[in-house]
Amino acid sequence: MINKDQLQNKEEIPMIDIKIDGKAISIPKTRPHSVTGKQEPTTIIQACSIAGVDIPHFCYHPRLPVSGNCRMCLIEYGIPAIDRDRKPILNPDGTPVIRKMPRPAIACFFNDTATTEIYTNTEAVKQYRQAVLEFLLINHPLDCPICDQAGDCKLQEYVHQYGQETSRFVEDKVIKPKKRAISSKIILDNERCVLCTRCVRFTREIIGIPALGILNRGGLNQISNYPGSDFEHNYTLNAVDLCPVGALTSRDFRFRMRSWFLSETKSICPGCATGCNIIIHSRDKQIYRLKPRENDNVNSVWMCDYGRLNYKWVNAQNRLTHVFAENTDGTQVESDWLSTLKKIISVLEKTPPKTTAILVSSRLSTEEIYLISKLAKRLDAFTDSISHLGEGDSFLLNKDLTPNSKAIQIFKLASKTPGDRIAEISKNIDEGKIRNLLVFGEDPIKSGIAPGILGRLDLFVICDILVNPSSKEAQYLLPGASFAEKQGTFINAQGRVQRFGKAFSPIGDARPEYWILANILTKITQESWPLTPEGIFNKITATTPGFENMTWELLGTVGMDIVSTANTTE
Repeated sequence: MINKDQLQNKEEIPMIDIKIDGKAISIPKTRPHSVTGKQEPTTIIQACSIAGVDIPHFCYHPRLPVSGNCRMCLIEYGIPAIDRDRKPILNPDGTPVIRKMPRPAIACFFNDTATTEIYTNTEAVKQYRQAVLEFLLINHPLDCPICDQAGDCKLQEYVHQYGQETSRFVEDKVIKPKKRAISSKIILDNERCVLCTRCVRFTREIIGIPALGILNRGGLNQISNYPGSDFEHNYTLNAVDLCPVGALTSRDFRFRMRSWFLSETKSICPGCATGCNIIIHSRDKQIYRLKPRENDNVNSVWMCDYGRLNYKWVNAQNRLTHVFAENTDGTQVESDWLSTLKKIISVLEKTPPKTTAILVSSRLSTEEIYLISKLAKRLDAFTDSISHLGEGDSFLLNKDLTPNSKAIQIFKLASKTPGDRIAEISKNIDEGKIRNLLVFGEDPIKSGIAPGILGRLDLFVICDILVNPSSKEAQYLLPGASFAEKQGTFINAQGRVQRFGKAFSPIGDARPEYWILANILTKITQESWPLTPEGIFNKITATTPGFENMTWELLGTVGMDIVSTANTTE
């Protein structure tokens, strides 16, 4: 589990001086343990990482307990020499004589504080790496061109960097099981496994579900789920991320696309209120996979399977990609943005106060929710949002399955319990008190508004990404943009404001909701509203307590916490 004390540990750590390949640097004497968060001596691999020196490794992972079994990270090191009286031996200039130790050490585990020099590029170290790779390749299939991990494989990468040009192995390889389903989401190719045990340690130490282990002995070792147990939980696909080779592959992504064809975009998972940092892998306006992105303030380097697989709706068949307007005979026909927005604005400009209701989704960005709050104030409109609750867990998945409920609270678009005002809005529509209904990202019929009364409205607009049961009742259908098709911010359940990026342009005629709202507000208020998320966010910071010290640039890639409970100023 992610240790919050570890993430926020601000104790001053003493520094020590060492040399790495002849370069002097200072490193912290201790660092927090990957799982417990307790301070432990800095290891050589951590010191080299601080110095920008890459140490090849398979079994080591900075967020997992050390196993030290792959031996790929072997290095040489030296310590100050001492005489028989245990006194330091000095050079003529007074500096200590450094004695290189006769045996190598594994950099991932070794943390002798007496070490003062580390050697990562000697001839001996090169031979160690070649030998380890030669042993790993003895039984490994040499089929990189057809392996799904090609381009992401550490073994492939290290062989090119450190391996031998030819193999000396002429005997028959040990053939291990191939293409075995160990869960509903993962395929295991044991013939490619290098027995790093990252997946084993993840399930046992991080998730606390020891579902994987090693069977057999010696060269017949292989990873397997325990007999009679299933490798099924909401975090199994993190094991695929951890696998340094092509042994564990996701059924969802397997053989769909080569990694080097994919563009990477830093974003935020829209699946729940935790706000896990992610990377969108896409090509040609299609998402192929979501992977976790490191942020110690939120999700460390993990994400749940639910969020990871929650992207296919972006390219769903019922995606709304064109503007539709109601014809004189009641049918919906394809329209254009200019004429449609002009008609919507003309109705809103003439509408009396308290005759408009706005239903807003907590899946919208902070900037869009802010603009809706300004529109609601201008129209003196009734507003509400809808709760989307599920089963959370004690690790990352929040029971609130929307990414931005916090912004709904901040800008007061719903009561303490979202959805409480729906019955009142429905009653007022039925009685003719509410004449206009604007819906952003929700289904009013599913939310509790009777379908038979929607036809009584003077103006009924739905702006959404997917067609829903209420769509056919709307006078105007506006295609919105998904989280992958626009920029913006989400505010997670802990009050952290985080930016998400645009992976590709909206599909068809779809437009970001902030663009639609800014155009409407500009016409209605006769005031120029920004058409970019950055410009809108800067207006938020100028008017909203708790956001004062934020700027779009300062949010960066990890976000910032709201200083205090934010309430919009008038």
